[in-house]
Amino acid sequence: MYKILFILAKHFQSSIMQPVITTERLYLREFSPQDAELLYQLNLDPEVIQFTGDDAFHNVEEAANFIGQYDHYQQYNMGRWAVVSKDTDAFLGWCGLKYTPELDEFDIGFRFFKAYWNRGYATESATACIDYGFNVLHIPRIIGRAVKANTASVKVLEKIGLTFLETKDFHGMEGVIYTIENQQPL
Repeated sequence: MYKILFILAKHFQSSIMQPVITTERLYLREFSPQDAELLYQLNLDPEVIQFTGDDAFHNVEEAANFIGQYDHYQQYNMGRWAVVSKDTDAFLGWCGLKYTPELDEFDIGFRFFKAYWNRGYATESATACIDYGFNVLHIPRIIGRAVKANTASVKVLEKIGLTFLETKDFHGMEGVIYTIENQQPL
């Protein structure tokens, strides 16, 4: 019995760590329990979450619970994925698609450690996620949200082909919504 459990655990662990998307410099994979400390550290930086409306995790256990309860991979075959450097195997942050059933809406999101800002990782990973959403999942439309003052994120949305749709209030801050349509939906 233990041998079977060990084999299943090894299979489960290796399947989690398999890249979902690869780019020239990066691979994107599902979060694993080993990412809890990194997600905690990422959200602990007030500059990283300044424009997100999110609170920092209170501790590593809270980040681990988030990972354990995150069901987008199974439910929608997509989600926010860990972004990892091919060269160094370093966890740079996350990027990916999210489905919000209440709005029947797919959005692109990204968040990176400050050490990796301004290196093109958000653009590279988000471009790959848009491609995955359109060509693998056949999503008809993807939106991107950003606080207007977060000019770096707005610039990424524009670089990956999204166009301005409207302004909205995001937690008391002026926000912008961008959109892109799939030119070859199913």
